[in-house]
Amino acid sequence: MYVAESASSNPLGLFLPFILIIGVMYFLMIRPQQKRRREAMEMQNKLGTGDEVVTIGGLHGTVVTAESDVVTLEIAPDVVVRFARPAIARVVTRAAEPAAEAEPVVAEPVADEPSSPVVDVRKQD
Repeated sequence: MYVAESASSNPLGLFLPFILIIGVMYFLMIRPQQKRRREAMEMQNKLGTGDEVVTIGGLHGTVVTAESDVVTLEIAPDVVVRFARPAIARVVTRAAEPAAEAEPVVAEPVADEPSSPVVDVRKQD
């Protein structure tokens, strides 16, 4: 006579692979994407006049004005276009900091080059 074993098994053992897959997907896909999105939002919020930017379409331009949801770019002399803030993909260069914050560069005087310590001892004819 065979004894039928109970079909009841540990529910944690049944769901453990699914829990592990969800955990791996969170750390490999979802979390890095959230980090990139957060960095893009910070970059777009820090846009200022004079920044050189690239749009998601690949258009290069200089920020003329940055309003709450619209950025005005100059893409050529006297050619100004408006973009939504999220359309800015990256900042190429930031506008120069005010001169008052930068330390002045003092040029040091250039000293005369010392004469060479090598002496020509060849016989002169």
